[in-house]
Amino acid sequence: MQDYDEVTAFLGHWGHFQQSVFFLLCASVLPNGFGAFSLIFLTDIPSHHCLVPDINLTENWHQAIIPMEMVNGKLELSRCRRYRLDVVRNLSAQGYIPGQDVNLTNLEQEGCVDGWSYSKDIYKSTIVSEFDLVCSEEWKQPFTSTVYFMGVLVGSFFSGQLSDRFGRKPVLFLTMALQTLFTFVQIFSSSWTVFCILLFISGLGQISNYVSAFVLGTEIFTGNVRVLFSSMGVCLAFAFGFMMLPLFAYFLRDWTSLLLGISLPGLLYLPLWWFIPESPRWLLSQGRVEEAENIVKYAAKKNKVEAPQAIFDDYDSPADKTQANEHHSIFSLLRTANIRNTLIILCLVWFTLSTGYFGLSLNTSRLHADPFISCFISAAVEVPAYITSWLALQYLPRRLAVISILLLGGVSLYFIQLVPHGLSYLSITLEMVGKFGITTGTALMFVYTAELFPTVLRNTATGMCTTASRVGSCIAPFLLKLSQYFKYLPYITLGSLAVVSAFATVFLPESFGRPLPQTIEQIHKRERMKCPFITRKGQSKHVKIFESRL
Repeated sequence: MQDYDEVTAFLGHWGHFQQSVFFLLCASVLPNGFGAFSLIFLTDIPSHHCLVPDINLTENWHQAIIPMEMVNGKLELSRCRRYRLDVVRNLSAQGYIPGQDVNLTNLEQEGCVDGWSYSKDIYKSTIVSEFDLVCSEEWKQPFTSTVYFMGVLVGSFFSGQLSDRFGRKPVLFLTMALQTLFTFVQIFSSSWTVFCILLFISGLGQISNYVSAFVLGTEIFTGNVRVLFSSMGVCLAFAFGFMMLPLFAYFLRDWTSLLLGISLPGLLYLPLWWFIPESPRWLLSQGRVEEAENIVKYAAKKNKVEAPQAIFDDYDSPADKTQANEHHSIFSLLRTANIRNTLIILCLVWFTLSTGYFGLSLNTSRLHADPFISCFISAAVEVPAYITSWLALQYLPRRLAVISILLLGGVSLYFIQLVPHGLSYLSITLEMVGKFGITTGTALMFVYTAELFPTVLRNTATGMCTTASRVGSCIAPFLLKLSQYFKYLPYITLGSLAVVSAFATVFLPESFGRPLPQTIEQIHKRERMKCPFITRKGQSKHVKIFESRL
């Protein structure tokens, strides 16, 4: 069977058709960047303390009614306690002065029975101040992010199979519409429960949109353009969207205004339906040869090259016909040990990268006193990371690149615990190096995963891997809470996962410099990793038998 890249070589790699699809698909990813991390600002916890009703208290008692607590070695106003209001009112009426006539340490305290007063120095409001997600309800704050990532997880699981079944293009636009609509509807949430339900549905379309655009571009482009798109195009578009988020949040400091601001751009993408084509590779895998030829002929017309009369005459084969009539699902990935083992290792690596990526990204409030600057720093680190991933994909074998970058990220996170307390900027630098490594690894894995699986299973496999990664993102909001037991435990956990994943990657097959597999049979023929110190000529019979079983 003739390879797709060879059949469509007459189009060239970078004609007008490829350029327009390249930039349109990248543009479709921009909302994912500021949508995914809007929770950094939506769920941020403003400074707060118990609300004191407007009653007749002296100025001294107004200032003293909130007790002081030691937090990280500093005295701060208590966020969840106040001195009993009726006691304070009686003492104030009798003219006692706090700290002089009354020993405050012995004064009875109570919870915030009248609610809370929130600082508006940074935000006008967040969902934390809107729904009082503090003190006994504080667990809801990280759980809100988990609910969102649970929606992303479910979306990853089903969108991959839907895309392999019904096409890349319909799923891409369906998930874009889902994300835009329910982000907007969240504005009208009357309670935290309603907000979380709508947030979950919005999450269904979040990563599904990204994966569909990624796979569609991977299958349309060929050669170095495919590598450029998958390693830099969509990734940099996501990073630029992330970098735009603090700009949105800076000018829209009310949570409803911020949701409105990040949802409206989604309406601009509706006309793209008439400009973004379906994947010819997917159409061929479904036996829809005529539709695939029409798209390729249209591309030839836009590129001003002449297309053959019959493009895919030599492409069709009995294997293609068999697979075109066969519907594949997640179970197709589990039927053979070769594909199954590859999938398990990839899921481990994806889980590690996602846990680290979202854990470090959601930790931006600790980088700088200004959350807008913190968010921008965290987003800006991704730009050199994606450029590095593109260079690695151009010149390095996939396994070597992934192993090296995982070790870089893991070791830098380990070293944070060795930094003296006075060198906070060194800790920040190591954390950003860790994020640089994990972000680079994520970009590499999108390409690596797509190259390891055949067309009929590519989106399902990518969806399964991103599903595993979403499990990691679901626990990431709570991972930072481990610092309550030991300050550096989150970094040690992430570093350990990265090192383990680096060693597991050794057992993945190599795909560098090879065409994308079209059929399940082709992935079986892929050469597994061999020891570089054993040559074919000098191998023993037992080694050959062992490799044949792999």
